[in-house]
Amino acid sequence: QVQLVESGGGLVQPGGSLRLSCTTSGSRFRNNAMGWYRQAPGNQREFVAGITSLGKTNYADSVKGRFTISKDNAKNTVDLQMNSLKPEDTAVYYCNYGLGNNWNLVLGSWGQGTQVTVSS
Repeated sequence: QVQLVESGGGLVQPGGSLRLSCTTSGSRFRNNAMGWYRQAPGNQREFVAGITSLGKTNYADSVKGRFTISKDNAKNTVDLQMNSLKPEDTAVYYCNYGLGNNWNLVLGSWGQGTQVTVSS
């Protein structure tokens, strides 16, 4: 089973920044689109940002202009730089992979995620 491992979460004040990182196996990383998702308490998991194998990016409207997704092919990592964080960004963040034509369809099992809490 392919492992997806997220890291980098924490507690940050509103307006602050965090950088999340996700690692997975090389083949999954190279051949698929990678996405970041989040789930806040009481809410369904939602798409946040994605990057295709060719580097094309896509963002949820709620994070456009504040979050940036990137990948490092040498390290098999996909990062999410989160700036200007708001309390409503508080959630557990997960990464997953898919074909990139529908970001709501993922192919992997969900990992444990990383908690992001935005609070003063």
